[in-house]
Amino acid sequence: MKQAVTGIILTISTIILLIFGTQVIAGSIKDTESASHSDAASFYDIVDTYTYPGFRIIQFNLAVLSHYSYMLISGNQALVVDPGRDIFTYLDVAQKENTQIKGILLTHSHADFVAGHTELAKKAECPVFISAKADAGYPHTPLKDGSIISIGSVELKVLETPGHTLDCTTSIVYGTGEGKKPEAAFTGDTLFVGSIGRPDLMGGTISAAALASMSFDTWQNKLSKIDDHVTIYPAHGAGSLCGAHLSDDPFSTIGRERQTNHYLKFSARSDFIAAVLEGLPDAPQYFKHNAALNKKGPELVDWKAPPEMIKPDKRLTDLAKVYIVDLRDAELYAKGHIQNAVNIALRGRLETWVGMMVPWGAPLVVTGNQEEIDEAAYRLNRVGYSTRALLFESWVAASLPVKSVDLMAPQTLYEAMKAGNAPVIVDVRLPTEWMGLRIGQVINMPLNQLAHLSSKLDPAESVVAVCNSAYRSSLALGILEQKGFTKVTSLKGGSQAWIDAGYPVFGSDNQKPQSVQGTAAKKEIKLPGRISPAELKSLIMDLPETFDLVDIRPPAFYTDFHLPQSVNVDLADLLVNPAYLVGTGPLIIVDRDGTLSMMAAGMLFNKTKRDIKALRGGLEAYWGESDFQGIVKENTAPLKQQPEPAVAPTKMNIPQPNVPVQQTPEKPKKKSAGC
Repeated sequence: MKQAVTGIILTISTIILLIFGTQVIAGSIKDTESASHSDAASFYDIVDTYTYPGFRIIQFNLAVLSHYSYMLISGNQALVVDPGRDIFTYLDVAQKENTQIKGILLTHSHADFVAGHTELAKKAECPVFISAKADAGYPHTPLKDGSIISIGSVELKVLETPGHTLDCTTSIVYGTGEGKKPEAAFTGDTLFVGSIGRPDLMGGTISAAALASMSFDTWQNKLSKIDDHVTIYPAHGAGSLCGAHLSDDPFSTIGRERQTNHYLKFSARSDFIAAVLEGLPDAPQYFKHNAALNKKGPELVDWKAPPEMIKPDKRLTDLAKVYIVDLRDAELYAKGHIQNAVNIALRGRLETWVGMMVPWGAPLVVTGNQEEIDEAAYRLNRVGYSTRALLFESWVAASLPVKSVDLMAPQTLYEAMKAGNAPVIVDVRLPTEWMGLRIGQVINMPLNQLAHLSSKLDPAESVVAVCNSAYRSSLALGILEQKGFTKVTSLKGGSQAWIDAGYPVFGSDNQKPQSVQGTAAKKEIKLPGRISPAELKSLIMDLPETFDLVDIRPPAFYTDFHLPQSVNVDLADLLVNPAYLVGTGPLIIVDRDGTLSMMAAGMLFNKTKRDIKALRGGLEAYWGESDFQGIVKENTAPLKQQPEPAVAPTKMNIPQPNVPVQQTPEKPKKKSAGC
């Protein structure tokens, strides 16, 4: 009950914030970028251990890469699934569990990180299992439809599930309980929680549309046939660039994805392909190189070898000769840094941002203190980068020139905006972030496109870069300096510091911003529409297929009876999934009495130009006014529960058969980000 009340309070608070801005209620920014800035995020963390009849699954998370990997243990044997390149955590856990690693399963040839299959195969002296279609250049056991992998007393049945790549597989784990039914599935990048793997990472060897079509067949002909209770364990969570709109829930079930996954609701192939291809961000340039390394078989790494140290030399400022990454935090970088050095701070997604910003094959040098250098050299092996190192203190001791930047405090920028003499404000976040919340009349130039887009600006003009936490805007400083900008700075503390100071923020384009020119402009309040039961009944009967109708009641009530053409949608998914913000015709939300549907409509209305409506009075009013006409009555019995397994799960957060969406097990708590 406490969680439900808290959720309602947060929903109301969000509506108030969207309508009136921070002058009414202060907010905070939560994003997957800043969520990976904690000290613990750069190392493997055990999310949880899930127990089933005859086996256990240990789930690992590497937050800086949004990478999930697994160890399946049955008896005294273990199978490691999609390991990262630094394999020491898996070896330590196997030792503590008194189990022997008997195999490594790769769900496909990964692109966003260098996998640990060659490292672990050598150390554990075990085979690597991967699809025969991977064309792998290292010793391996090829898999195809129907292949069986035996570990201890359980078996994994392999399905070929192309779509993300040609070599994707899904492995279903069968327990030892009564009937030896399927219990879990390692879906890799084929099926995520709330999403599917993007199909545009094959480097032009096959079209994205062709792969998306394969993904459609994978769901329709294979994964959709799996029992609803089967738990899915994907290779990535929120923040991964291997898909769009991923949830940060660490697992799901086939049944939950069938009900809530936006991409799986399309029954027409063309609609599915269009939805999958829409709005995909640019793939990082390092992806194709990592994919090639993984197919060939990555070289073994000497993890104990320190990086090569180089001496200070003014020629290091020449971009044609070296690319310098400054590992220190934003404020130290601003106080003094080597000319043309880019600030990719260690406490963040170092691996991904280096892979996105540093050209593959460029002579890379990292600078900072010795501890920062050692950690960076270790971590960059995860994405295939080797580096030399330069102690920043040695550069200073050599009396070589440094550049400094006066970071702009939120108050200073706010006063300049009121006076009408503010610098050009460049928001370097993704367009979806920029549209959702921004600090004023700003130009959106996403960081991964900044080097190109900055040509639209005048290098002689003053520019302030902005992001959520100042991590990305500090990185932007170096990019703009490399492009010849001489009057560039960053908003100190980012948008979060701006919000904390109580300054106004603005939402999507259909919300009129509040003026910062001294006197407040008149507030323009726009609210979602309401549709009467009679009007909705007419739409259903006379204009079918011209609108989307979503029912946010619990699945059990929806199954009992619901309106024709309606789709049961989890409220949490409706509020965060941008897919509902687009579509042909209005989006109509219904619930029991109209309370929650009006709240949800208010939240969505201020994010989109799409017509959003709530059913006035909810289904109770519809039933009363229409005498139940048009209601689809289900004559089926309540959801049938599967028999209890012979060995009950030992964790409260283990998915149970046919768990309704609203009862999905609580996910493990994440460590605080602080950035």
